[in-house]
Amino acid sequence: MSHAGDSDSIRSCLKVKPIMLAAALGLLALSGPAGAADHERHADHDRDHDRQAKGDPAHGQQIFMRCSACHTLGQTGGKIGPVLNGVVGRKAGTVAGYAYSPAMKNSGLTWDTATLARFLQAPSKLVPGTKMFFPGLPSPQDQADVVAYLKQYRADGGKK
Repeated sequence: MSHAGDSDSIRSCLKVKPIMLAAALGLLALSGPAGAADHERHADHDRDHDRQAKGDPAHGQQIFMRCSACHTLGQTGGKIGPVLNGVVGRKAGTVAGYAYSPAMKNSGLTWDTATLARFLQAPSKLVPGTKMFFPGLPSPQDQADVVAYLKQYRADGGKK
């Protein structure tokens, strides 16, 4: 029984294996920076999520200027809309003296952080029939910033 054919196939494998090894090393080299870039993208996303979760009340105050055409905060008396002092944690449609739409009164919502953000994104989508005529804040960061600004105020209008 001759093993001449076997030695030819071994030589053939030895030629292919270095090529495969080089290809594998090339893939590893390529995935290194991509992996690092991917890790950095995830880190950026996490930082953005943390910033959104906390919100920036100073930026929220600037954005609230749009809201102040209809709402007051930190002072007594309303404008077209209800006073927003102490809104975070309050049941929707419960400010005394304000004539809410039936949709808002019966919404069953409590203004926690997540619900306020959803409402700020698209008020009439969350509460169809609301009297609030506002197109919404599409940016999750802007929503978080406004909520952070609102959280600073107690029901009496004083800052926490």
